[in-house]
Amino acid sequence: MRFLLTDEQREFARTLDSLLGSAGTPAAVRAWAAGEHKPGRDLWARLAGTGVFALAVPEEHDGMGPLPVELAVAFVELGRHAVPGPLVETVAAASFLHRLGDPDAAADWLPRIAAGDALVGLCAEDAPFALDADAADTVLVVRDDTVCRTETHGPVQPTLDPARRLSRPLGGTVLARGPAVTAAARHATDLARLLTAAQALGLGRALLEGTVDYVKQRTQFGRPIGSFQAVKHRLADTLIGLEFAQPLVHAAALALAVENPSAGAEAAAAKAAAGAACYAAARTALQLHGAVGYTDEPDLSLWIRKARPLRDAWGTPAACRARVLAG
Repeated sequence: MRFLLTDEQREFARTLDSLLGSAGTPAAVRAWAAGEHKPGRDLWARLAGTGVFALAVPEEHDGMGPLPVELAVAFVELGRHAVPGPLVETVAAASFLHRLGDPDAAADWLPRIAAGDALVGLCAEDAPFALDADAADTVLVVRDDTVCRTETHGPVQPTLDPARRLSRPLGGTVLARGPAVTAAARHATDLARLLTAAQALGLGRALLEGTVDYVKQRTQFGRPIGSFQAVKHRLADTLIGLEFAQPLVHAAALALAVENPSAGAEAAAAKAAAGAACYAAARTALQLHGAVGYTDEPDLSLWIRKARPLRDAWGTPAACRARVLAG
């Protein structure tokens, strides 16, 4: 199968790239890491104006979706520009609420998500911590066949990526119990893996593009280091990894769009491949930037430090491979 984006999908990606390229995203990332969420939420509002969050919400709740392929296109660009916040979790929560069968919860939250007014955390698969619970308007916590909603959390824990802030959800009100919770959580997890893979793919491409530009400028022995054969090989290997991951992301998005029974395994395969390719791109960027790559001051550090957390979010490589083998 050959997958090509439509003209409309490519234009959507270009629109997001242009918007985010002029939005001062690195400053918003640094503010988010410091616990100042307003610049990030302003950025979310601008993204909502393009319809990004509405893609996850059904039409009866002021959305345009669910449209997994278009969401994957959007999240590649969000990853490329390192947009902060619980993006994946909010979209996955929208999917969860839509499938939960609770009309009151859906009516309360889905229109707000579509409008970019609500940041929603989601803890599933026995994850003990919620991403950016201090910024979220609510957090949904799924344990076995029960889902609770809470606005209370423990102390914020630092991570390798300072803009990914983790907290343990506390207490909460039970929203629902039963098989519908389990089924909704399963689908939300598959969607979260797809969108994390798309983020990783975009992040990896940004790291590769920035590194290629840098090796054309940095010189050793009177020559740009990009002219050295060993550097070319390293960059080529990084590109191959990203190119191989891209069709897996597209295939998983299509499988989710048509609700193919293989969608869960395909999302896990995309997540494993894109996470590994992104992490390899970060290691390449770190090595070829030399000492500059180890410092916090350049914006490069904001991208490099996201790679490993994205690789492990919503399923470690081992967990994703196990899901693929399970079929």
